[in-house]
Amino acid sequence: MPNLPNLSALDLAALLASRVCHDIISPVGALANGLEVLEEDQGEEMHAFAMELISKSAKSASAKLKFSRLAFGASGSAGAHIDTGEAEEVVRGYMEGEKAELTWEGVRSLVPKNRVKLLLNLVLLALGAVPRGGTILIRIDGQDNDATFQLRCSGPKSRVPSEFVDMLNGTVEEEITAHGVQPYYTILLAQDTGLKLSAVTDGEDVVLSAT
Repeated sequence: MPNLPNLSALDLAALLASRVCHDIISPVGALANGLEVLEEDQGEEMHAFAMELISKSAKSASAKLKFSRLAFGASGSAGAHIDTGEAEEVVRGYMEGEKAELTWEGVRSLVPKNRVKLLLNLVLLALGAVPRGGTILIRIDGQDNDATFQLRCSGPKSRVPSEFVDMLNGTVEEEITAHGVQPYYTILLAQDTGLKLSAVTDGEDVVLSAT
């Protein structure tokens, strides 16, 4: 297992909360801007613009909150299982606001919740691997308690997330920040589920695996 810097439970909770807030502040801010336009301008054209902005922002904020609840939240009682069909729906909602397109392969089944949380956190790393957009192919092998994951990321300037690799190699010496807590948490989830993580290049693609 990687030799990671120690984080107290309080610090981990605080950093994850900061990460969630960072993710939703943009659509919530846009929602507030749309409401301000409605209050200040009564023109028909601006009214239509504001309503479109409000609708789009509310949908984005809702999708991000649903994703964060599943990726970082309790997601049911200890030992709970989550339907991968529900996970797919949450991921697709989240990715509607992202540059990359999603392909999802695998038999639908009930998977232990921390494995599903691991998958969703790998999705965030996959998005970081294709910063200019592209495609992310998620493949779930096996079912139920034996489910494993592979994410193939294809796109211009695709790259292996360097911070994640450093953590996997146990070469991180600096303190974990709100920016780095998500890959840190991903590794903690892998340790809890007994899965081995890898992040490699395959030609021009980046492949993230939990097996």
